[in-house]
Amino acid sequence: MALFGTDGVRGLANGILTADLALSLAQATAVVLGQGRTAEARKAEGKRLTAVVARDPRVSGEFLAAAVSAGLASSGVDVLDAGVIPTPALAFLVADRDADFGVMVSASHNPAPDNGIKIFARGGVKLPDVVEQRIESAMSGEKLLPTGASVGRIQRFSDAEDRYVVHLLGSLPHRLDGLHVVLDCANGAAAGVSPETFRDAGAEVTVIGADPDGMNINDGVGSTHLDQLAEAVVRLGADVGIAHDGDADRCLAVDAAGNAIDGDQIMAILAIAMKDRGHLTDDTLVATVMSNLGLHVAMREHGITVRQTAVGDRYVLEDMNANGYALGGEQSGHVIMSEFATTGDGLLTGLHLVAEMARQKKTLAELASVMTVYPQVLTNVPGVDKDRVADDDGVQDAVRTVEQALGDTGRVLLRKSGTEPLVRVMVEAADAESAQSYAQQLADVVKERLAL
Repeated sequence: MALFGTDGVRGLANGILTADLALSLAQATAVVLGQGRTAEARKAEGKRLTAVVARDPRVSGEFLAAAVSAGLASSGVDVLDAGVIPTPALAFLVADRDADFGVMVSASHNPAPDNGIKIFARGGVKLPDVVEQRIESAMSGEKLLPTGASVGRIQRFSDAEDRYVVHLLGSLPHRLDGLHVVLDCANGAAAGVSPETFRDAGAEVTVIGADPDGMNINDGVGSTHLDQLAEAVVRLGADVGIAHDGDADRCLAVDAAGNAIDGDQIMAILAIAMKDRGHLTDDTLVATVMSNLGLHVAMREHGITVRQTAVGDRYVLEDMNANGYALGGEQSGHVIMSEFATTGDGLLTGLHLVAEMARQKKTLAELASVMTVYPQVLTNVPGVDKDRVADDDGVQDAVRTVEQALGDTGRVLLRKSGTEPLVRVMVEAADAESAQSYAQQLADVVKERLAL
């Protein structure tokens, strides 16, 4: 079983993800990422490699980050310990300090008992699959074990937050003066830096979910639990609510009436604004196959091309990097603005969304009205031969029949699970009843034709 998943190494802390594993992974990372041309040039000049290490506030992050730092320092890598900061801050700081790589200890939106390790290469970019495979292989090989003055040093990265805040504020097209923002920091990594940044940008700020105790991260708060945020926005008469997840690489929003605004709607707003300012490369937005049909319709109406990738922000990033696109993301709130970030950044996204409200002098509901969200039904069909879904004539005939019935008013997508004998059936239609009916119809065919 592969150690790396779609976003680093993740699992139950002290279950799958132990201190020993974290130390070994860090040592292997030093071996593999210390072999590049720049790294070799530094070593030839008598300089040690440098890595930035950070974590979210979950309790297991304390010993796992310590193990990562120990593994790196024991391999001759100097460590800048940035403490508790968002994942996108870690990515930015790797580039800002010209570090050789960075390691983030976080399980993102997962509950507190879980944790994870994400590795960023020089420039703050995520590792390609082939490099992750090399690191995994190196875990069973020889380690770098320098002695004496050649071991790495661990230092506190004392101005990490300040550098990140200055970067975020410098990216804004407009200040946020006059707007009341409620922030939900998910009791996570954004709790320290997000309120400060929004206030410095001019907003009146009310904060919830900003009291991390090591175990309450994502617990009923954050981008996966919008109820408390919606209630607070309506009760306080605020203009907008912004929700982060545990490591703040996501952003979802709530309008003044308490209605959720998802990643597709946020991308629609930002794409149109960036196109109007001439900042949307090739008038193109990159999204995944799970983005709502309404996004495609809205973008077409505004002369914007939507490129589709597989599900996962890493695939969005790969396409953006390969072609130089400026904006991409997912319905879940991973939004990437490549002019300012190398990964999804919930603070950056939220700031730019609210800045558009201030710049255009419109409510979030008015901005979001550029896109109609089509009802979307997702049905999981377990216990089937998922590898036959694309080739079975009966399944494909059923898909074509539904697609013909929907015409331009809907969409069908069948996806196989990456880890289970399961097929996901997604149907979008002009009304929820039709979406549910067609999804069930296709699920029945998949179950009948592909049952194990």
